[in-house]
Amino acid sequence: MQTGIVFDLKEFAVHDGPGIRLTVFLKGCPLSCAWCHNPEGLAPGPEISQGPTGPRRIGREYSASQLAGLILEQRDVLQLAGGGVTFSGGEPLMQTPFLLDFMDRIGDLHKLLDTSGYASEEDFRAVARKCDLIYFDLKLTDDALHRRWTGKSNAPILRNLRVLNEMPVPAVIRVPLVPGVTDTSDNLAAIARLAAGGKSLWEVHLLPYNRAAGGKYEAMGRAFAPQYDESRAPNSALSFFEDLGVRARIR
Repeated sequence: MQTGIVFDLKEFAVHDGPGIRLTVFLKGCPLSCAWCHNPEGLAPGPEISQGPTGPRRIGREYSASQLAGLILEQRDVLQLAGGGVTFSGGEPLMQTPFLLDFMDRIGDLHKLLDTSGYASEEDFRAVARKCDLIYFDLKLTDDALHRRWTGKSNAPILRNLRVLNEMPVPAVIRVPLVPGVTDTSDNLAAIARLAAGGKSLWEVHLLPYNRAAGGKYEAMGRAFAPQYDESRAPNSALSFFEDLGVRARIR
């Protein structure tokens, strides 16, 4: 039986997919986005957070059976509310064997994967085919800029986006609007071109910048020093998408 590290279980979530959901936040992420709003999810193993009430352990190990049992206790509530389970992080695909085992144990509950797309094609396909919906977080289409702001090439991400477009799984491209970084006209127009005419790509969500993210870093012993102007209102123009017939909205 597989085991995994979870850093949060959010019940009655209403912004992580359709209906009322339970969101499982899996620890570990291969990217180091300059604007990351879940720094507690970056490292793969448990950590200690220093909060105002004292130290707190971040990250708990669950077996797939144990976690599935907790989720299935809420099956009726989730299904009556038109919801299900969302897998987020971190990057949930860093724990693919655990995720696959867990997904098999929760039966017909609606399953949503919230992913950066940074994973092997094998892992991506294996998890995606078990999902009812995928949120694909796409930051930057330019590889050099992606390396600068996330620390990694976007080649695996764009490959898995092409893979997703060939699969019969509905998907949403989500773009975090980081001022002067991801919200440029060039980047939004390039994302619109990728989304246009997609077989599986359902729509695009533009996500407003989260200015509260920096407050978590000190507790995790990390520095938050964004090299962009947080005070600037991000560009949230939908015209790049609408002009190409792509459904888009600001979330």
